Amino acid sequence: MAILPIKLYGEAVLSRQASKVDKIDKELIIFIAAMAQAMYKYGGVGLAAPQVGVSKRIIIADIGMGINCLINPRILQSFGEDIMIEGCLSLPKINLEIKRPEEIIVEGMNENGKQVQLAVKGLLSRVIQHEIDHLEGVLIVDRVSKKKLKPLKKQLEEIIKKTVGVHLK
Repeated sequence: MAILPIKLYGEAVLSRQASKVDKIDKELIIFIAAMAQAMYKYGGVGLAAPQVGVSKRIIIADIGMGINCLINPRILQSFGEDIMIEGCLSLPKINLEIKRPEEIIVEGMNENGKQVQLAVKGLLSRVIQHEIDHLEGVLIVDRVSKKKLKPLKKQLEEIIKKTVGVHLK
């Protein structure tokens, strides 16, 4: 199976809200496995379906303790506050300080269609929140001030050039 390509900053699929998943079938399970393969190949710790061009509410995360898959995830509660540097596969070589809740309670379905609820903190909490942002069409560059983005203007323009180049081929 070919590795799914990562969509880069500037791709329309990354800036729109993803659709709810209505049914879990064999095709969806294969897609989730392909997402995991892409995440590991590109060195990520999380991935959202829009990042591989599919506007569906599916995220995966693995911070070294095994893969977590959430379908139609939603955050029920959040606690505390933490600031960490985040990167994103869709924004290569861009790292930004992002403020997020330190702990969350999130619910969704796993790949078997079972409703699950997770209480997570630290890095896993951050990764899940980052991936849920993707489902809402929000990127890390949307979470910082224009002033903080100013020094990254050239880098962002280069990413957009690559994205446009993909469409011209």
